[in-house]
Amino acid sequence: MRFSTREDIEAPIESVFTAVTDFSYFERIALRRGIDVARTQEDGPDGPMPHWVMGFEYRGKKRQVATDLISMERPTAVHLQGVMRGITGDLVVDLVALSRTRTRLTVKTDIKASGLSAKLLLQSLKLAKNNLQRRYKKRVGYFASEIEKRIHEGRVS
Repeated sequence: MRFSTREDIEAPIESVFTAVTDFSYFERIALRRGIDVARTQEDGPDGPMPHWVMGFEYRGKKRQVATDLISMERPTAVHLQGVMRGITGDLVVDLVALSRTRTRLTVKTDIKASGLSAKLLLQSLKLAKNNLQRRYKKRVGYFASEIEKRIHEGRVS
């Protein structure tokens, strides 16, 4: 199942890239929402890459997601991959400079399942895809406006 959306941000591409790759900021947000976050460094082809293990409770069950930074191309792309009990999710963030002060943020998420229970869960999500796509677009829009606000307030270099 695939979701994608794009937003334009009134900020230079370098600043937007810095905000998108501010992993400490995202860790703090997750901790505030009650998600346990542990970051380690894993050796990748381009040197050490961050790896996160996040634990949270969902529908009365303890869940755990292992997330890796797969690649990062400054200042245009970030690729993360998360794995949770038979479900793999790829998150790709692409940035395009529309002008010196305007950047297009494109976010794509692709979710795949292996195993029967994961495939059943994904099938039930497909039934609500329009609603999920609307929520996804709203969330990415909020994220883009927060980036813009943080950059204009000087909280991102």
